[in-house]
Amino acid sequence: MDSTHSPSAATIPPTALHGVRVIEMGQLIAGPFCGKTLGEFGAEVIKIEAPGTGDPLRNWRLIQEGTSVWWQVQSRNKRSVTLDLRQKDGQDIARKLIAEADVLIENFRPGTLEGWGLSPEELHRINPGLVMLRISGYGQTGPYRDLPGFGAIGEAMGGLRHLTGEPGRVPVRVGVSIGDTLAALHGTIGVLTALYHRKVNGGQGQVIDVALHEAVFNVMESLIPEYSAFGAVREAAGSALPGIAPSNAYPCTDGWVLIAGNGDSIFKRLMDVIGRPDLGDAPDLANNAGRVARVQEIDAALQAWSHTRSVQQVLDALATARVPAGKVYTARDIAEDPHYRARDMLLTQTTRDGHTLEVPGIVPKLSATPGTIRSNAPRLGDDTDAVLAEAGLTAQQIALLRDKKVIQ
Repeated sequence: MDSTHSPSAATIPPTALHGVRVIEMGQLIAGPFCGKTLGEFGAEVIKIEAPGTGDPLRNWRLIQEGTSVWWQVQSRNKRSVTLDLRQKDGQDIARKLIAEADVLIENFRPGTLEGWGLSPEELHRINPGLVMLRISGYGQTGPYRDLPGFGAIGEAMGGLRHLTGEPGRVPVRVGVSIGDTLAALHGTIGVLTALYHRKVNGGQGQVIDVALHEAVFNVMESLIPEYSAFGAVREAAGSALPGIAPSNAYPCTDGWVLIAGNGDSIFKRLMDVIGRPDLGDAPDLANNAGRVARVQEIDAALQAWSHTRSVQQVLDALATARVPAGKVYTARDIAEDPHYRARDMLLTQTTRDGHTLEVPGIVPKLSATPGTIRSNAPRLGDDTDAVLAEAGLTAQQIALLRDKKVIQ
């Protein structure tokens, strides 16, 4: 899809979340990523931002003419309304908007909304069907609830940081704010589940409590069962997949290749490719447990084969043998890859300032109601007057709010 062209109504596919109204009060990553996802599948997302400054993400990382290019992705399909929630008039307007909403998203520190008179109890009094997503560092309850928390801390507490990096070296981040994104995805699941319950089971609205560290912890695989059963504490293993062999990164003359040869029949084919049928035919290497016991020997054999060949030579040989393998992609590799383009994972957006950007496509892909980019990321306060007018405010009332600096 090329969002620089405006398709007619007849060509716009139906959206799964048409008619769902979302008020997004979140900032930066976790809350807004959830709003982005819901917006891509048709929800109307009204983003409330502080006058003057807006969401700090507008100024994060690389800036093009005053606005982050990340913002252009994170805030597509959203409407921007400036509102000073520290003022009573701002809180009253927020209540008015929330009263007509299906979903509220916020990722402030616990107690912030309560301090503004926007507690779940108050909001459910005026809108019993409201689904309220609250993302925070440690959750809305528990001894740590009031501590400040960011995604990086959630990754550490959730057990992920201990496993990243090389054995015996400093723990490293995975390269993106994965803790925030995992929390957003869990929040999205919660929102959709609660909306389904409300619609199909006649349930009321409810509060979804997502803690950053719990979202990370939820994807930590067998970490705790292994500790519970065996007292085993999983440690960092670099690029290897612990307990599975062979699955690692191997050097080539011009880079690295990831090889996953851990299926029994795959392993035999892999050993034939590298000229080591003796390993492929060894009885004790016919299953994963035996291969794990000799993983260093297997890795050494693979490295001896790969390090004299280019990445492409390795990939070609393994593709012919039907062995899963792949190179380590950079941004340039992704931008030039035909498979990404064939699956619409690189789309073209034109920003409201007239710049053309390639941006990530939409995941997941629905056959009947696919996600879409219906509008590009707004400038700060672009939609304030329109949204407030839709909420019933007159031009005079809107002008008075602007004079009082409640809106921008």
